[in-house]
Amino acid sequence: MPIIVLSLGGSVLLPDIDSPNIKPFISVLTRISSNHRLFVVVGGGGTARQYISMARSFEADEAFSDELGIMVTRLNAMLLVGALGHAAWPSVATSHTEALCAAESGKIVVMGGITPGQTTDAVAAVLAERVGADLFINLTAVDGIYSADPRKDPMAKRFDTMTPADLLDVVIGQQAVAGVNTVMDIVAVKIVERCGIPLLVMDGRDPSLLESVLKTGKFVGTLVTASKKTPFQL
Repeated sequence: MPIIVLSLGGSVLLPDIDSPNIKPFISVLTRISSNHRLFVVVGGGGTARQYISMARSFEADEAFSDELGIMVTRLNAMLLVGALGHAAWPSVATSHTEALCAAESGKIVVMGGITPGQTTDAVAAVLAERVGADLFINLTAVDGIYSADPRKDPMAKRFDTMTPADLLDVVIGQQAVAGVNTVMDIVAVKIVERCGIPLLVMDGRDPSLLESVLKTGKFVGTLVTASKKTPFQL
C-alpha cells in the first residue's frame, strides 16, 4: 500500500474551538486509509498561538512557549483520534518510533508536536522520511506556495511546481519563534530536500480535494519535487 504522511494544519482542522472542521475529515481519512497506509500530524493553529501569546505576556521564554504549543497540538490530535474512532490507533504517538509501532496495526496513526523549536511540519517531514512515504502532503489554509504572502501581497505568484531548493529560497529568513505561521519551516524543507519524497502543499479546508488527488493522481496546489515527472501516480 502507498504510504501517505499528512501535515494537517491546526487552522484547517480547528479554525476555532467553536467552529471545528473535524467532521468532514472523518469519512475522507477513513476511506483513504483503506487503500493507503496513513499518518496524520496535527498542528496547533490559532489556539496554540493564543496560548503562546498569553505566555509571552507573562514574559515566558520561547522554549516554554514551544512546550505549550506542543501540548495544544497533541490535544488537537487527540480530538481527531476520537473523531476517527476505530479507524485510528487509540492514542496520540509522541515519537516517530511510537508512530512506526502503531502503524503495524494498520490503523491511521495520529501525532502532534514532539520537539521544542520544531514545527509540526518538521515532525511530519521527519516522519515521512522514517516511514519511507510515497507522498508527503501539507494541508494548509492557502491553495499552494506563493512568492509572497497572498493575503498581504495581491501580486504574489502561486507556483504549480518547484524544487526543494526553490522552496528553501522562499522560506529562508523566516522567524524561528514559537507559534510562527509560515508556509513551511526550514527544517521541514531541508528534510524534504535530503529524502527526495515529493511534497504537495494544498488547500486542506475541503478534504474532498485531498481524496480526489489521491484517486486521480492529478495534483492541485504546489508540487515540490526534484523529479521532472508530474503528476505523480499512487
